[in-house]
Amino acid sequence: MQAYAAQIDRMDRGIGRIVAALAEAGALEHTLFLFLSDNGASAEALPFEDVDSFRGRRSIVPPSTWAGAPLRIGNTPDIEPGPEDTYASYGRAWANLSNTPFRFYKRWVHEGGISTPLIVHWPAGGIRPGVVDAPFQLTDVVPTVLAATGVAYPTAYAGRDLLPLEGRSMLPALRGGRVERGTLYWEHIGNAAIRRGRWKLVREHGLPWELYDIDVDRAELVDQAAHHPDVVAELAAAWSAWASRVGVIPWERVQEIYRTERKGDPAA
Repeated sequence: MQAYAAQIDRMDRGIGRIVAALAEAGALEHTLFLFLSDNGASAEALPFEDVDSFRGRRSIVPPSTWAGAPLRIGNTPDIEPGPEDTYASYGRAWANLSNTPFRFYKRWVHEGGISTPLIVHWPAGGIRPGVVDAPFQLTDVVPTVLAATGVAYPTAYAGRDLLPLEGRSMLPALRGGRVERGTLYWEHIGNAAIRRGRWKLVREHGLPWELYDIDVDRAELVDQAAHHPDVVAELAAAWSAWASRVGVIPWERVQEIYRTERKGDPAA
């Protein structure tokens, strides 16, 4: 956690330098800032397998430090994270602390794996101080920037038609108004979720759908699926239609691709 806290400190100082430079240039009030953390704390312990096999995963682990020194991999007492030659994670205990009271961690699409605060600053743009509790998603960032800059989303690029823009502008909510609740969708390594109004339908890969009244149960403690089968069916159908429209690749197929690539990788 000391190494993690040090990283946050360096990030804060870096952001502070940017803010100070904008303030000195007289541009801070007219600059749209959007800052959010990564989604969910990671409970992964390193290495996932024996160290030698893990070291060969070039898509995850670099071959060495920038200076060419070997890496010390793992979450063991003899490896104190921080120096360039360490490769570690902060594990389930700290991830649980970071995500409390939400369920699960990064990789899942329960609240512990998808929820993050968003800080927005743009006084000249009419953004009001305070807290907005409306749920938004990363797909809403581009529409927000386009609305703020007055730039239209292009319908084509390099002679090819572009897909319709996903998401909606957050500016009305940030300026004290209301934005109609949209439908939010997630999929990650087979884990799936959809949120519409008060209801969130979510499942772990290979397990049944769970249904939560997210307005009163963001900790996802009381599964309502058995009591509202009509809502489960409606949202499950909507999620499947979205997955087909955007081209979600089934997790089994993704795993097959990974296995094929690793067999052909001499370093695997």
